[in-house]
Amino acid sequence: MSIPADYYAWYQSTRGRWIGQKEFSILLKLFTPKAGQSLLDVGCGTGYFSQHFQQLGLQVTGLDPDSAMIDFAKSKESQIKYVKGDAIDLPFADNSFDYCSAITSLCFVADPEKAISEMLRVSRHGVILGLLNRHSLLYYKKNQSAGYLGARWDTISDVQQWCNNIKPDLKMMTKSAVWIASAGIISKTLEFLLPATLPYGGFLAVAIESNNG
Repeated sequence: MSIPADYYAWYQSTRGRWIGQKEFSILLKLFTPKAGQSLLDVGCGTGYFSQHFQQLGLQVTGLDPDSAMIDFAKSKESQIKYVKGDAIDLPFADNSFDYCSAITSLCFVADPEKAISEMLRVSRHGVILGLLNRHSLLYYKKNQSAGYLGARWDTISDVQQWCNNIKPDLKMMTKSAVWIASAGIISKTLEFLLPATLPYGGFLAVAIESNNG
């Protein structure tokens, strides 16, 4: 979904709204930002997650390489600063933000290790990632579907290897959600019954402690 209005509309649908809420809630189990702290949302798209972070009282900057996405995001939320930029060459000084996030955007970055290194460089406390989990039912059902074409599906082992290559003593925490992405009764029941510590949900949430944390 490269058209901003279509992407935004998907998150307003019953299925998209439920998935977005589950993804955001699992991210908040991995870090507890305080109101007034700053966050860079890398690959912000139309600003869906940027807006959610802003509603927590954070000072949010959204970054995306797509000018159309940036323009659309600006039209939806004027309190967030949106800038055009590349995840592997962030246009910010070291330690510019308290946190960095990349939610379902790193899967479209060719060099995720470089992107994580850049996010760690500009953050004081840590990095929050939302990834497509290759070890999930969602991968087997959706990896060739139109909405996921071109996306990379990662694993916890992949992320651990990237972190080891960046700095061996980085700390990493993970949880997962969205076992079945249908928003039906079976999906909601599984989300209630299965613990987020099981690494097999379609959405893989990862927190990495910054070099400066």
